[in-house]
Amino acid sequence: MQVIISPGGVMRLLYSEVFDLNTLGQTNISRASHVEPDHRGLWYADLSPVQGPRLGPFHKRSEALTAETDWINHNIF
Repeated sequence: MQVIISPGGVMRLLYSEVFDLNTLGQTNISRASHVEPDHRGLWYADLSPVQGPRLGPFHKRSEALTAETDWINHNIF
């Protein structure tokens, strides 16, 4: 898990349930993307909430989730 901590103490990270983030203090969780299927059952990762692209199509949801994570790690962090 990659964590970025600003000089003011604000942490940014890609949410994971590895540990309970609430133990670190007040949290503000916001969505970076939407991973949804289309009418044909193909999967897309829409990163428009963070001004990113729409990735896909993917045959499996797990592929879309991996592409989503990779894009966020390379472009946000």
